[in-house]
Amino acid sequence: MDDNKKHVAFGGRLVIIGFGSIGQGVLPLVLRHIAMPRENIVIVTAEERGRDVAAEYGVRFIVDPLTRDNYRQILTPLLSAGDFLLNLSVDVSSVALIELAHEKGALYLDTCIEPWAGHYTDASLTPSQRSNYALRETALSLAPRFAGGATAVVTHGANPGLVSHFVKEALLNIARDTGHKVRSPHDRVGWALLARDLGVKVIHIAERDTQTADQSKQQDEFVNTWSIDGFVGEGQQPAELGWGSHEKHFPQDGGHHDFGSGAAIYLNRPGAETRVRTWTPMEGPFHGFLVTHSEAISIADYYSLVNGGTVHYRPTVHYAYHPCDDAILSLHELAGKNWALQSNKRLMMAEIAQGTDELGVLLMGHAKGAYWFGSRLSIDAAREMVPHNNATSLQVTAAVLGGMIWAIENPRSGVVEADHIDHKRVLEIARPYLGELVGEYSDWTPLEGRTLLFPEELDPSDPWQFKNFRVA
Repeated sequence: MDDNKKHVAFGGRLVIIGFGSIGQGVLPLVLRHIAMPRENIVIVTAEERGRDVAAEYGVRFIVDPLTRDNYRQILTPLLSAGDFLLNLSVDVSSVALIELAHEKGALYLDTCIEPWAGHYTDASLTPSQRSNYALRETALSLAPRFAGGATAVVTHGANPGLVSHFVKEALLNIARDTGHKVRSPHDRVGWALLARDLGVKVIHIAERDTQTADQSKQQDEFVNTWSIDGFVGEGQQPAELGWGSHEKHFPQDGGHHDFGSGAAIYLNRPGAETRVRTWTPMEGPFHGFLVTHSEAISIADYYSLVNGGTVHYRPTVHYAYHPCDDAILSLHELAGKNWALQSNKRLMMAEIAQGTDELGVLLMGHAKGAYWFGSRLSIDAAREMVPHNNATSLQVTAAVLGGMIWAIENPRSGVVEADHIDHKRVLEIARPYLGELVGEYSDWTPLEGRTLLFPEELDPSDPWQFKNFRVA
């Protein structure tokens, strides 16, 4: 990769909040592709982890955990109009940071909508109030007030974020391959009409991580290839999914929200204990976790056709995630301890010996059955391209880079999600770091090999019903 190829020049300061695996992985990409003085970058984080990486690149490093009481005091001197606030933290309110960035006239990007610490385990909140649906509604409520203000790109990592751009590319590919003559739509309604006309009923964010380390998981240890605190936090939230207009069987443990867009539902059980059937080209069929993610809601909402309060079309959308095998063992141990996090946490990076992260979107119900489109990135390829990354983190950091550059190029767009920005521009920036971009059709359905087993659990009249995907 040409280290001298700069996509854009940036004259402001860059304040990075949080410096875990994603922060450490995105810093070399920022310096490679955004022309700016290193002395204009400052990292504010809650722990010492990553200080050596910051020193390697000559970037200022501040350890000062942000709280409700001190975040303004710490960040206000660091931010001015035209600066960039890059939020890669956990347990720091995204909404609070978006509001501060707007007041200062600074650009903003995060990879998920985070609440203040303690939100996910607050017993005074209902499952609906603890949901990503509620967090998203709160963030989007800022959009009317901040219209035309400094751009704030919310939820733009790999997923949520990059996968929204994959969906659009997949729709165009299916249209081309089925003889559906269409140009790339120019607005939300156009994209929703395309998805409807193609017959897309279900969209999975289908991911299989096969990375393995030369050191196996130990007792009382949580091992993962990306943020352990982030994964455990979302895994303990209620499972959530965009609820499609074709669905006939509402889950017995499901719940509707009584506010907002109505695009999603939740299940009264944690995502880390909810499994679904899915498919990717390399792995084939597998069971993934239906962990709550904002893209399940934003994609379902974006592709909804609603008139007079009646939903005429909406796909069912959700995450279907099989993390690395040591993370599976870690989750099993965590659940057995009633969600009391292990004493030791290990983020797999240098010790990874082999494996691939296969991350994409699986669109089902159209004329060709199922179509997976996404990134197939090996640990060896990731290491060759960018230091301080593994296969999982590089898919995220490449998307962060793409979102940052889009924001710099479109600085007065207010609050936006990935679904509303130029997918071709973001993919143009991220594509060199995504390994193989693969599109593959399949005749797989969740009924495959199951029609004689527990038929009462199935609806063979429509393979794309959620009850057919869910693992009982």
